[in-house]
Amino acid sequence: MHVLDLLQSDNLGLTLLWGEQSLLGQEVSGVTATDLEDPGRFLGPGELVLSGLVWWRPGASAAARTDRFVAALADAGARALLAGEETHGGVPEELVAACRAHRMPLVAVPARTSFRAVTEAVYLRQWGDLSRRPTRHFALPENVRSELSRLLEGGAGPAELLDRACAHLGRLPCYLLTTSGRTVARTASAPAIPAQRAASAAKGGVSLGVEAESSPYDAWLLHVPDADAAPPRVLHEIAEVFAQYRDGTARRVAARRDAGRDLLALVAAEAEPDLLAAALQTAGLPAGGPYRVVTATDGDALAEALGHLEGARWAAGPGGAVLYEGPDGAEAGAGTAGGTAADLADRLRTVWPLLQACAEPGADLRLGVGARTASAEGLRASLCQARFALTAADETVAVRGVEQLDTLAELLSGVPPEVRGVFGTRTLGSLGDGMLRETLEVFLANNCSWTRTAEALHLHVNTVHYRIERVEALTGRDLSRLDHKLDLYAALRC
Repeated sequence: MHVLDLLQSDNLGLTLLWGEQSLLGQEVSGVTATDLEDPGRFLGPGELVLSGLVWWRPGASAAARTDRFVAALADAGARALLAGEETHGGVPEELVAACRAHRMPLVAVPARTSFRAVTEAVYLRQWGDLSRRPTRHFALPENVRSELSRLLEGGAGPAELLDRACAHLGRLPCYLLTTSGRTVARTASAPAIPAQRAASAAKGGVSLGVEAESSPYDAWLLHVPDADAAPPRVLHEIAEVFAQYRDGTARRVAARRDAGRDLLALVAAEAEPDLLAAALQTAGLPAGGPYRVVTATDGDALAEALGHLEGARWAAGPGGAVLYEGPDGAEAGAGTAGGTAADLADRLRTVWPLLQACAEPGADLRLGVGARTASAEGLRASLCQARFALTAADETVAVRGVEQLDTLAELLSGVPPEVRGVFGTRTLGSLGDGMLRETLEVFLANNCSWTRTAEALHLHVNTVHYRIERVEALTGRDLSRLDHKLDLYAALRC
């Protein structure tokens, strides 16, 4: 099966935008549909890549974003990019240029041609007449499709759907994973795998994206470690079942998100206890605590991170979530009895890099954890603490619990930069950035020892005395007083 075979099909109406003859004649191993901006981890060598170009946006960064996308395809060994014209009314020129630069054949798929039709054409051509090879290449049996339809209508969950979809294939190890490595479901014969390994699982075996609305962090992937363990067409049909499942649950997911948003709004507004109790019930949380509030710079990333805490009960809205940590949630990873914000932050810190790997380059992903509260009345305090911890988080420590802010420097890091700037300038502005400021820093770092400061700066002790007197005169502080020392130390940290 070659790219040329698809181009010669009148039914598909494909148009070659760029591609050398030698590249178009290379053998194709399969096809993957994706709209991730960096899909490299989910691609295998020799695959065709179908993309609706949802990730592409015009603007100053369009060329760089497009180049990263095509470079990921080239690095993964993809055979060609089949770009849908429906989203943007055509294929952007930046994409044509990037494909030419990376020697990646580019084919335009007209709006009238579905990606499913292209996928079917690939596998029908690659494996020939299916009726002649029923033991290796067949679609889902009719009874299985009927049963899956009944289960979908009955509200079955991913685990039951995956189990029934794969039952006729024997002891097939099969996983349903998210982009960040969370295991949504797995068959009985599939051993549990940690999120760190699951996030890169697509580099081996067979992996198919589930085409459904999702964020960059929770796109679903059907993964079979053994590439020869199941017929490709069957796996494609199973992936379509889960696409239907996600489409069917989209309204319920949106309703839960709305309930979480309303709950957080009432917490922030210090609503009456009866209103909070009703909002907790609507959001699916018990009216009695304990609880904890978590905030993040990205609500989608936060929801996926909490999904990694097995068994956790939580209600999330844009940028924040309320976690229930009662008896039935004690082993949920969201905290145990007496657990601290630091405990939960440590759990979330292990999965946060997986979400950062899914984000767009330069994305600001930080998370803050508030303290545990015994009842709903303490939720606002936990929310304020979580927001403060979020402000204190930075590139070095992207996940912070409020109880981890145990030094003055860490406490000050949670003060908004605009406030820190005013305090620092007002307190130290008259010193400038020269020798007086340097002398003050060394003096405080050496516990106000005249001798050690003089040795560190290679000065005479009398010179240190003179400079510190000047510092006191310019700042109005007396460095023999502890509170004044703290003022100047805090100003330096700001």
